[in-house]
Amino acid sequence: MYERGLYMGEEFRGKGAQVALSPVAGPLGRSAYAGRNWEGFSPDPYLTGKAMEETIKGIQAAGVQATAKHWIANEQETQRNPTYNGSVIVQESISSNLDDRTMHELYMWPFANAVRAGVSSVMCSYQRLNGSYTCENSKALNGLLKEELGFQGYVMSDWGGTHSGVPSIESGLDMNMPGGLGLYGLTFGEASDFGRNVSIAVSNGTLDASRVDDMIIRIMTPYFHLGQDVDFPLVDPSSGDLNTFSPTDTWFRYFNLNGTRSRDVRGNHSESIRELGASATVMLKNVNNTLPLKAPKVIAIFGNDAGEPAPGYLNQNNYEAGTLVAGGGSGTGRLTSLVTPLDALKAQALKTGAIIEPYLNNTLIADTDIQTLLNPGQPDVCLVFLKTWAEEAADRKSLDTDWRGNDVVESVASYCSNTVVITHSSGINNLPFANHTNVTAILAAHFPGEQTGNSIVDVLYGAVNPSGKLPYTIALEIDDYNALPLTSVNSTDPYAWNIYFEEKLEIDYRYFDAQNMSVRYEFGFGLSYTTFSVSDLTFLKCGNATVTSVAPAGAVNPGGNEALWETLWYVTVELTNTGTVAGAEVPQLYLSLPASAPAGTPPKQLRGFEKVYLEPGASSTVTFPLMRRDLSYWDIISQDWLIPEGEFGFSVGFSSRDIKLTAGLTVVDS
Repeated sequence: MYERGLYMGEEFRGKGAQVALSPVAGPLGRSAYAGRNWEGFSPDPYLTGKAMEETIKGIQAAGVQATAKHWIANEQETQRNPTYNGSVIVQESISSNLDDRTMHELYMWPFANAVRAGVSSVMCSYQRLNGSYTCENSKALNGLLKEELGFQGYVMSDWGGTHSGVPSIESGLDMNMPGGLGLYGLTFGEASDFGRNVSIAVSNGTLDASRVDDMIIRIMTPYFHLGQDVDFPLVDPSSGDLNTFSPTDTWFRYFNLNGTRSRDVRGNHSESIRELGASATVMLKNVNNTLPLKAPKVIAIFGNDAGEPAPGYLNQNNYEAGTLVAGGGSGTGRLTSLVTPLDALKAQALKTGAIIEPYLNNTLIADTDIQTLLNPGQPDVCLVFLKTWAEEAADRKSLDTDWRGNDVVESVASYCSNTVVITHSSGINNLPFANHTNVTAILAAHFPGEQTGNSIVDVLYGAVNPSGKLPYTIALEIDDYNALPLTSVNSTDPYAWNIYFEEKLEIDYRYFDAQNMSVRYEFGFGLSYTTFSVSDLTFLKCGNATVTSVAPAGAVNPGGNEALWETLWYVTVELTNTGTVAGAEVPQLYLSLPASAPAGTPPKQLRGFEKVYLEPGASSTVTFPLMRRDLSYWDIISQDWLIPEGEFGFSVGFSSRDIKLTAGLTVVDS
């Protein structure tokens, strides 16, 4: 996670960009259908918090400002912006309406990690929060972010997310992006919610100059703190040309873009991209050791995700022909090189003397008896490549793979007795073919980037032992998911769009566990080419100090009360590679709060994970540190984090439902 952040930071810096609008903790992933889930990490706040922290440290180690976004409860795309009639708002953005405990334990949690990591900026989100626009919600910006979490950087609006001037400034907004009015703030000219109106507000006494000083200090401190005033690369002019949301020809923008145009800042990052893509691949099914492949001589390749994108490399769109490596919207990528799965498989076939038979038209595959397409005789293996698109500004309408993916698998598997399915997906997929007898292996590769072909071939042929784990739950049926987006309202009321987070803490595996529902593949699941065991679950207390339920009053540093970040206990286990192949495993620690915790507490919550690489027969001690915040719940009465009295349950395993060790421990001494 850190390496990925560092290399992204190096590339941003190389292009002359001081600020990276990354990483994402909102959407967290409340709904499986949310269009921007792919930009973030996981619906589990602990996992996303760790990912945010390491990514931010990596980006900023390269001297680039990181931006944690989108603050907060930004969990669907539909109606994220107001509906306009000309320049007049006729329906306001959707309002995310949620309770205080849910806010703290789910949606704020990973942002606390981000602030703790020293993130330079936080971007406030488009939607309303409990009725007020988030970018002018004083409780969210001043109360929760700046005061409770001790955030010392600056709050910037999402593009066009500002709907007022002085009220937004007094509510905690420090930077208005991109500065214009209307949808996405793209109506530029004399009028602006900020701009010269800030000076006017100070002059007429509406706005205190000390608040403007505060805005300036918050904005400029990261610039100097990260040394951006010394020998920072000039902006690559091609980057400015591509910035359609803040065009360089607008009246107030006269940037002098004298840097080298279209400069190559990639370094040797392709090596890391290939490695990360392979190590993040999740193996969901592998019957009778189908994988790794044993030098098959006839390989049939099916699916429109295997080949070259028909529109070319530059634009990732919902195109039919070609492999998919990223989703759409402002977080997409413009590729300068691409190794497709078909390219990499052809290269591998040259080494092994295999024959490749590619069929890349999904409609043809789905509607044809594939036996009539193939050369006579069964292929040794049939590889089916499927994809699923998602993008900013739209929520997903289906969890199935795109372009009739289910029909493609059914057609291929009806003839090919050794069918391996590979998905390149924006997130959760419905997998009705998972139990098909002829589907012998399934790999979820998600969006691996420009080395996608090499990454998947490394896994298919065993150069890399898969060790990825699902960061979400795959349900048995589509209808099993809760927390669906609100897609329409039958009202002309300007404030009609309201989504109520009635599920509270029960999202993803917390929901399936609380409802005791069977799932297809649980959170944290992922197979390997070898086997592992865990043993010797032990506890070690840090020091001899008495552990109280209430955190000691402490300084509010970035991340909040310093006492919440104090490690109270260590949990250790012994991990052993019991198989015959070297590989990595991710032991996971789950915590169950005592019965004294309030109603609605999830049955278990992730509180530790570590990926460990081991040779066959080797063992390693894995240690999970537990901070006070990890052991606490948010008490809405005292407005504080409390450790509940009674016995905690600790579970260690290889997924949220593959638990190998359990033990109990009372944490509160008095």
